[in-house]
Amino acid sequence: MANATTPPAPRPKDWILGIHAYVPGKSTGKDGQKLTKLSANENPLGTSAAALEARGMAAHPATYPDPDSTELRKAIGEVHGIDPARIVMGTGSDELLNLAAQAYAGPGDEVLYVRYGFSVYDIAARRCGAVPVVAPDADYGTDVDALLACVTDKTRVVFLANPNNPTGSWLPRAEIERLHAGLRSDVLLVLDGAYAEYLDPADDDGALDLAARASNVLVTHTFSKIYGLAGERIGWGTGHADIVDMLNRIRGPFNLSNTAQAAGLAAVQDQAFVIASREHNTAERARFVEKLEALGNHGVRPLPSKANFVLILFEGKVSAEDVYLGLMDHGYITRWLPGQGLPRALRITIGTRVQMDEIAEAIRAMCESAK
Repeated sequence: MANATTPPAPRPKDWILGIHAYVPGKSTGKDGQKLTKLSANENPLGTSAAALEARGMAAHPATYPDPDSTELRKAIGEVHGIDPARIVMGTGSDELLNLAAQAYAGPGDEVLYVRYGFSVYDIAARRCGAVPVVAPDADYGTDVDALLACVTDKTRVVFLANPNNPTGSWLPRAEIERLHAGLRSDVLLVLDGAYAEYLDPADDDGALDLAARASNVLVTHTFSKIYGLAGERIGWGTGHADIVDMLNRIRGPFNLSNTAQAAGLAAVQDQAFVIASREHNTAERARFVEKLEALGNHGVRPLPSKANFVLILFEGKVSAEDVYLGLMDHGYITRWLPGQGLPRALRITIGTRVQMDEIAEAIRAMCESAK
């Protein structure tokens, strides 16, 4: 009797095997109990009432959505002074980040980003078979010289989030310009502006201006943060017409649903909600950081942040894991990041005033009781 053999199974590409799936922020504790979620940088003010109303009145789900998101692109263009023809929509900015790598890099190429950058950059690089290259940081922030020193003749894409996630660091306009000037014209610079709407207008990094005049810059934004539409998965990008054309060729043909387009359109037109969200974040972040800085003698160090979260280093007797678990006992879930090389850090989203006061007090109590 012949030996039975197992037929070969389909084998994924080697570079896919190197991907570690993205880990989202948790919303439950150790026992599965629902906790107040400050782990995913969602908007504590919720969603614009106008966007919620429009979402409920969206076209019937039996009909396909506009494949080009025409009205939404027009509204985004009006707010930011961009020709809608130079805007491409994505299911969240994550889709656009992946498409950028797919369109401009492949096996044998390199995709560059800074240490402690957004974890999707590594996935985007490996997904298309490119090699991820990580540049050294500067005290958890972006070091332009270190990035440029890592550029080789194989570099095809450079990712930079500004403000950066998960550290909250930020580069001013002059540094963004210097980074771009130091890159070859055939290297695509992707400026990830997921948190850009939280910047004070005086801190504008010039990314959109650069994308309007350079042939090798793509800027991405999302509706998941300040617009409070994380559940609708809406992202957009802008750059040279050729870049937009390439991304449109490979994006999903009906990637934004009827409800996403309707809610996004109303949200863009309600800039009062955006301003209120920014002002709330700026005020509560400052209050929270001040309370944390008072714990410096306990080894607590909040990093400077321009985003809607703060990354806090715990370098004393109480560890980041201790605080992470302790805050669960107080009803809060935050983001502990050992998987991103930050075992001594917690990233905490800026919530309501009451939430931030309770968390600051809980951290103070844990520090003072540590032995």
